[in-house]
Amino acid sequence: MFGLLRKWRRERVLKGAAIPDALWHEACATLPFLDLYDAGEIDRLRALVVLFLDAKAIVGARGHEVTPLQRVIIAIQACVLILELDLAWYDDFENVIVYPDEFVPGWEYEDEAGVVHRQEGPLAGEAMPHGPVALSWPDVAASGDWDTAGMNLVIHEFAHKLDMRGGDANGCPPLPPGLSLRTWTTRLDAAYAHFRARVQLGRHTHIDPYAAESPAEFFAVLAEVFFADPLCFRREYRGLYELYVQFFRQDPAARVAARAGSERAPPARG
Repeated sequence: MFGLLRKWRRERVLKGAAIPDALWHEACATLPFLDLYDAGEIDRLRALVVLFLDAKAIVGARGHEVTPLQRVIIAIQACVLILELDLAWYDDFENVIVYPDEFVPGWEYEDEAGVVHRQEGPLAGEAMPHGPVALSWPDVAASGDWDTAGMNLVIHEFAHKLDMRGGDANGCPPLPPGLSLRTWTTRLDAAYAHFRARVQLGRHTHIDPYAAESPAEFFAVLAEVFFADPLCFRREYRGLYELYVQFFRQDPAARVAARAGSERAPPARG
């Protein structure tokens, strides 16, 4: 019964809340990594974005006015992570808050020793457990082009939301059947220890050194790399890359290979 109601509601939303073609193409043009997706994937992504925008409010803060283009750009990147999963992964929040610049959330937390800390430094983004995702629009805009920015703020913060579905962000989201928790933690921990040691030694890495902050940040930064620079991820940590493929049910490196093959193919003769 509930499945039928959900299907009916989905179809009603898709029919009544379509994204205009011009707006969709303009938003996609700001995200070059989407060039790797085939037509079928883009169509499914577009439908998922429509459902996301129906379910979530993307609102401005501190005087920022969120434009229709900004809403679609943010939603596309949020939905890339769950293209082969389900929108239910984002059921624990309703709002995405967009700031005109970096922001200071002012939250407090108590560590294991009972010491209370207050977050007073400016942030470009934050994913709150069972709460909204906050984003700085200039940082969202700057990170759309991976080759220029080397980061993707939206994918990073929404990767944290996936991680938090299992409780506190720790680099281990709820895993699908067939993906062993032991295998995941073993490979993630080994890759994280290796990467952290490289950063501490001052060695150059193609992956943002911020990933060395914690296993949670390592998971989120690698989610950025997984979608935007998958060959780098596979080259650096192939075993972990294979687990990301199983988790997200996507293989971005295969998309790169498919595109390279199509570009090398000779033109058809009449």
